[in-house]
Amino acid sequence: MVPAAKAARVSHAHRAGGPGLPLRENGPALLVPAAWGVAAGAVLGVVSSHALFVAHVVMSALLVAFVAASWRDMATGVLRAWKLVILAGTPVTLAGVAGFLARDGAVPALAGAVPADALLAVAFYGWMLLPAPAFVYTGLRDPAVPRSIVQYVAAACSVAGAAVAALAGSATGTVAGIALVGAGQTAGILAATALYSLGE
Repeated sequence: MVPAAKAARVSHAHRAGGPGLPLRENGPALLVPAAWGVAAGAVLGVVSSHALFVAHVVMSALLVAFVAASWRDMATGVLRAWKLVILAGTPVTLAGVAGFLARDGAVPALAGAVPADALLAVAFYGWMLLPAPAFVYTGLRDPAVPRSIVQYVAAACSVAGAAVAALAGSATGTVAGIALVGAGQTAGILAATALYSLGE
């Protein structure tokens, strides 16, 4: 592949160094399954609502820190698509934080303004669906057919899992939707990380 074609796929023009780089490169592949695992645990009653609230707060902080540290790295191509996902996902995650505060009555004005369940649904379904277009875009830009197929499957799992969760009439059905999203998105993120690491 010629250098110009390679640069068009994934930009490394401003790739940062430093001790935090491996964590920023590989962190999403760890956080995605962990986040969906916590969500599934909350649905099953294994994880408390307070723990899920704390997870939303921590995730909001991590998203802001990640995009701030990687802003120049994620200027073009596939990385820019994922930067847009993170930028859109930050208020989506904060909607979850607001939902917990509204539901618990910690902020009475908030509880009266917006239904807590609606805010929590924005966070839940938002993170199921937001990555789907970026997975498709990554697949289109990935020259390796096996990896690109994984990206398309990840996008399909995100949408299908959201539908399963939305139509589920039980906790088990909701967890099945979460598992579908989690498995697909984890595979997609691993493939995207491989694409970035190889600089293709």
